[in-house]
Amino acid sequence: MSVVLPKVAIVILNWNGKSYLQNFLPSVLATTYPNLEIVVGDNASTDGSVEFLKEIYPSITVLQNNENYGFTGGYNRVLSRVEADYYILLNSDIEVVPGWIEPVISLMESDELIAAAAPKIKSFKQKTHFEHAGAAGGFIDKFGYPFCEGRMFYEIEEDCGQYQRSKEVFWASGASLFIKKKYWDEIGGFDERFFAHMEEIDLCWRLKNIGLKVMYCAESEVFHVGGGTLNTENPFKTYLNFRNNLVLLKKNLPFMRALIIIPIRMTLDFIAIFRFISEGKRKDAWAVSKAHQNFIRNLFNKNITTVKSRYRKYNLTGMYKRSIVIDFFVRHKKYFTDLSPEDFL
Repeated sequence: MSVVLPKVAIVILNWNGKSYLQNFLPSVLATTYPNLEIVVGDNASTDGSVEFLKEIYPSITVLQNNENYGFTGGYNRVLSRVEADYYILLNSDIEVVPGWIEPVISLMESDELIAAAAPKIKSFKQKTHFEHAGAAGGFIDKFGYPFCEGRMFYEIEEDCGQYQRSKEVFWASGASLFIKKKYWDEIGGFDERFFAHMEEIDLCWRLKNIGLKVMYCAESEVFHVGGGTLNTENPFKTYLNFRNNLVLLKKNLPFMRALIIIPIRMTLDFIAIFRFISEGKRKDAWAVSKAHQNFIRNLFNKNITTVKSRYRKYNLTGMYKRSIVIDFFVRHKKYFTDLSPEDFL
């Protein structure tokens, strides 16, 4: 008697990314997982992406949005029309290998409480090294600064097998995010206020706040170009990162802790402003200031509906109890292996 594998839907959100689809869809189509649907959700592209897909890849399901809703709103609208046991949210600028899905699904099927996971994410441009957006699993410090095994701030490590163990983490990268549909539905998908950047950390934190687990799967790897439609020097990206990080803390920390942590975090952000100014990046400095202004203006806006926990306690596994900023820039702990395991929850 054959075993029926869970249905998996790879869902790629596209906005004027025809060149990425041309370059990377062939590797996605070579995926060996049998019970699979490939979906491209399009955020009202104007570069001929949809026409290209319908002509060259008629087997791929194309779901069109009527405008560009960003990463968060775009995925929310597309996934509401996709039926599967598992979603894989895959960036269009990622190359995969044929057997990349099986190890992650096997890991997630092993525990009902595993809600989300990500494979090892390496650089497409330098395949011996990790890639900034996810590397070998995501963590967060007590002030809300995210970092990864294999990537702390601008320090990106070579993959020498040092993170070759699957483990529970704090967040999984949205560049290649596996999630069980039932949990996606339960927490209401992405918070659309984020638009783009850190929305996956918020998603994972909300999953953990109802007692679920997020995993890194070392037995699978993908290769990410990185940068996407907003490059690292874009002030709008700076604005989103700083604004969204404050929203992340407000939403997910207990109220009394948020009252302590958020003012400290905003003070630390002023150091970033002075750093941008000293480097001649005045637009980035102004972007941080605008992020603070927006956060303060919307401080008392109602959050999205909170999901009541069915479990006994929050799951904070993967939170770093110290300041990664101080450890990296002052104590010169440049690599994840420099950090003490005892300093993680």
